[in-house]
Amino acid sequence: MSQKNERETARQNRKGRIRKRIFGTEQRPRLSVFRSAKHIYAQLVIDSTGSTILAASTLSPDLRAEIGDLDKSDAAKKVGQWIGKKALEKNIQRVVFDRNGFLYHGRIKALADGARESGLVF
Repeated sequence: MSQKNERETARQNRKGRIRKRIFGTEQRPRLSVFRSAKHIYAQLVIDSTGSTILAASTLSPDLRAEIGDLDKSDAAKKVGQWIGKKALEKNIQRVVFDRNGFLYHGRIKALADGARESGLVF
């Protein structure tokens, strides 16, 4: 098996273990993060209804102009700040952070720090 498949399988296993314990409610939605090679995506999810309240990514038209030529970590921080600001506008102060099996390092950590800076508590 190639190293890429082993790493993805390990991430999927971590994701499964995490999702057994993490559940987003209306009072504390789940802030789910996905990281690809070029972009980062974040969304607030209420698992009881299966609905997404907010979504943001480095591809979002609202953020595209702000991000410009920033490096990937700074862009992730901007996404975190934006989703935190929009969540506070919808009276959501507390969330459950779901790193989706990714290690809490680099762009995942930058997004979380940006969300915390904007006022989200997790």
